Amino acid sequence: MWQLYTYSLLAGLVGANGIPNFIKGIMGHKFQTPFGKPSSAVVNVIWGWLNFVVAFLLLYSGHVHAHLLRAFALVAIGALLAAVALASVSSKQPMAKH
Repeated sequence: MWQLYTYSLLAGLVGANGIPNFIKGIMGHKFQTPFGKPSSAVVNVIWGWLNFVVAFLLLYSGHVHAHLLRAFALVAIGALLAAVALASVSSKQPMAKH
């Protein structure tokens, strides 16, 4: 059961982290990645996509099909935590020019 809770929460965190990178990348804008300064659009698309893949693999490995409601709630909590953290960090940094 611990895998369900841990993997679902992590999937929400990782999946939500991929959204801004992927969207900024497909719009052709630079955006901050873990690689340091704002990265190119292509790097952001790849980084966002990798986040989505990892989130899916976490959900698959956590056997969420047995407890969908619990898994959904934990994914939602993880996504909310990631969104709040990303909003806090992004609001303190100057906008990257594309």
